[in-house]
Amino acid sequence: MSEEKVLFLQGNEACVLGALRAGMRFFAGYPITPSSEIAEISSIELPKVGGRFIQMEDEIASMAAVIGASMTGVKAMTATSGPGFSLKQENIGFACMAEVPVVVVSIMRMGPSTGLPTSPAQGDLMQARWGTHGDHPAICLIPSSVKEMYEFTIRAFNLSEKYRTPVILMTDEVIAHMREGVKLQENYEIIERKRPAPGAFNYQPFLDIDGDGVPPMAPYGEGYKFHVTGLSHDENGFATNSPEKNEKLLKRLKYKVDKDAEEIATYSEYLMEDAEYVLVALGSVSRTAQNVARQLRANGVKAGLFTPKTLWPFPEAALKRHLSAAKLVIVPELNLGQLVLEVERIVKGSCEVKLIAKASGELFKTDELYNQVAGVIGE
Repeated sequence: MSEEKVLFLQGNEACVLGALRAGMRFFAGYPITPSSEIAEISSIELPKVGGRFIQMEDEIASMAAVIGASMTGVKAMTATSGPGFSLKQENIGFACMAEVPVVVVSIMRMGPSTGLPTSPAQGDLMQARWGTHGDHPAICLIPSSVKEMYEFTIRAFNLSEKYRTPVILMTDEVIAHMREGVKLQENYEIIERKRPAPGAFNYQPFLDIDGDGVPPMAPYGEGYKFHVTGLSHDENGFATNSPEKNEKLLKRLKYKVDKDAEEIATYSEYLMEDAEYVLVALGSVSRTAQNVARQLRANGVKAGLFTPKTLWPFPEAALKRHLSAAKLVIVPELNLGQLVLEVERIVKGSCEVKLIAKASGELFKTDELYNQVAGVIGE
């Protein structure tokens, strides 16, 4: 039987505990609401386990620092919100191209620009997929509870190490700052990055020797000689203008995640067995939507909730399985319409999709959302 600890935790605190459990030993960041507790708690806890915390001069440098730490073989994480996530994008792109595993936590707040720093929103969903330029893989996890903040942080590190790529852990301010009593299991599988064989003097840092799209990654400082660049490169890491090599590289970067997309893509379902009215919601909105689905059922409406736990890759096949019985798909979100775009792409031709948007800086209340959903169903 696994050991469990019962703790009363804030979401951001649970994130740090999950990171430490996964093996994080380096954190670089810049204080920004509503993610600052992650940096603060990391600064306290990392020295206790021989790790290092550094407050950088800005968000760009913070992202660069965690990339550098990871290249030495250390599991590294940074955390930010809104404008800071925007500033990190160029170096996230570098991590994608150089295949450096790092975890980036982004706690969504109201925007654009400085916006409402202490208010919840979900306006950065598409930024997690398309924020940096060019073709690149994207993995983004979306917790909906404090316990999931702990568990998904561990999973973020595992996925980052397994696929040698940056992974985004994203949620809204409500989940980050709420407190819940949670049982934290200790026996999670912890994945370490693939490394070259000792004494591999002819080590090629971007050679896919196993055919899974993920080359072994040697740490700087252990005797391996190799070159890392953000330029398009060959298997030795040196820049190349070869059209064939450039396309081969980009296709491999995409393949290493795409081949396991259905395995990576996770979700939860609530009252979905015979649902005719399907709610699709993320983060704090999914908690309110669960109450709404339950109330609709009590009033004779066959409603259910589908909650993506990975935003990217989106659990497309799982949602499609429910569309044959669905009359209507309803997407409530704390923005003016982002998640609904992905849902419309998947649902297209099966049934109608309706958006319920809220961008006031306040979370959905159950009665408010119920009335809006009931109104849409009654149209």
